[in-house]
Amino acid sequence: MTIMSLSRRDLVRLLGASAAALPLLPGGRALAQARGRTLVIGIDISDSITFDPVRQAQYTPPMTLAACYDSLLTLDRDDLVNPKPSLATAWTRRPGGDGWRFTLREGVKFASGAVMTPEDVKFSFDRLINMKEQTQQYIKAVDRVEVVDGRTVDFILSAPNAPILPILCNPGCSVLEKAVLLSHGAVQGTDAKEKDAATEWLNSNSAGTGPYRLVRWERNAQIQLQANPNHWRGAPAFERVVIRHLSDSAAQLLAVRRGDVHAAFNLIPEQIATLRNEPNVRLEKLPSLDFVYMAVTQNAEANPALAKMEARQAIGHAIDYDGIINGLLGGVALRPAHFLPIGVNGSTEAIARRIGYSQNLDRARQLLQAAGLPNGFEMEIAYGNAAVAGVSYQVLGQKLQSDLARVGIKVTLNPMDQVNLRTTYTQGRAAGGVLTFWNPPAVSNDLWASAVVERVARRVHWTVPPAMTALVKRASEEQDLAKALDLWVEWQQKVVDEAHHFVLFQPIYQIAVRNSIKDFPLTAAGWQLDLGEVTPA
Repeated sequence: MTIMSLSRRDLVRLLGASAAALPLLPGGRALAQARGRTLVIGIDISDSITFDPVRQAQYTPPMTLAACYDSLLTLDRDDLVNPKPSLATAWTRRPGGDGWRFTLREGVKFASGAVMTPEDVKFSFDRLINMKEQTQQYIKAVDRVEVVDGRTVDFILSAPNAPILPILCNPGCSVLEKAVLLSHGAVQGTDAKEKDAATEWLNSNSAGTGPYRLVRWERNAQIQLQANPNHWRGAPAFERVVIRHLSDSAAQLLAVRRGDVHAAFNLIPEQIATLRNEPNVRLEKLPSLDFVYMAVTQNAEANPALAKMEARQAIGHAIDYDGIINGLLGGVALRPAHFLPIGVNGSTEAIARRIGYSQNLDRARQLLQAAGLPNGFEMEIAYGNAAVAGVSYQVLGQKLQSDLARVGIKVTLNPMDQVNLRTTYTQGRAAGGVLTFWNPPAVSNDLWASAVVERVARRVHWTVPPAMTALVKRASEEQDLAKALDLWVEWQQKVVDEAHHFVLFQPIYQIAVRNSIKDFPLTAAGWQLDLGEVTPA
């Protein structure tokens, strides 16, 4: 994997919107104003279902997890290509070349005050591997972890050239305190999937080495973090962080203007425009590596028409992508061809224009004719009751409904709770299309592409040809970046033709931040914001 030269001012990712009143302290003062040592963020956290790093597969929780836990390696927001030291200070090929040897940082303490050891690292990865959650798929090339000595651990790989280093930067690969987790029911052995019981405790607590520790989570209300005075980089600038669930963008706008929150993550373009002359608020504007897409099933039992590739391809040519980006997002977005965002190796705007879908209504009608559906067909589009990148999924659904109607495809919209939508989608029970997002757990082409041919393919009932899976493996392990680029373009062309996934846009996020905040280090590394490095003015 590689990523083209992307500067700090070219990358960032975020999310959010929602509505909930800020808690008031005695005297009616908002929590954000109660003490200068409290950072308050307004963002939609309706997708949060767990803060167990091993079980995490949602959009917003990585920001919290990255604040509470450290991984062996990290990615600097100025350089998303080369992993940097974190809990490991050095790494080299293992003798024999079948894996990597990591030298651990000395004197690192957990929030409890206990010193991190190689046994904590081994425990964390044994549990991750044996829990067999989605995070295990990210490091599927890791066969096992072994303790070498008091400062060294080995990662033995089943595929020596697998791009594991950038993947180890993601919060799902965090190091947890073994003793604390075991005391709360964690299991690291092969029966972890059935017997581990630590998740409930981890949903309201944390056991990491990060700059903050989790002290409270109320679903669809708030997340509370407390500074970790033992952090190896030093205590963070704020004593507390409150992440408020605000699903309504108007509520976010009012809150950031009044100073009830320090940052608003999900303002729509019209609201952003009203802040351009706001003396106390500035805009942080950077492209993300996220994207919003529609997945379309080919399950004939759910919808016989969608089982036909030409019918799905007709959908791809009926969508008004430019209208979505320019009309709904104010032009503040990009659009890749498929599951490789603009900026990574093999994905540029020129490549996307060449091999991706564009609106062509005549071509859509021809494809419907070829599918034996000259009068179109009916389908459902499901989506969550939430917003992303300044636009609600409902508005996106209505736009798609209008676009597809122009070629005779009649769409029924099916809004649902975010968590229910996720369950329906991941279990392959969608009746038609699903509007959802992808945010990378780490910056690695292999993660995007492997997700398509493994997990996402099952969700849309697509039996992936072995040659397609082999192509992903070849591209991921190719050491020559130019050759890898050609392989990634070839792969994208093939999955575009299959027409199961239509990327609608890759957001350029615009975040409103109060000038009482000095450093607000957004990142596209996989966790949105480095909370531990936010500082007051």
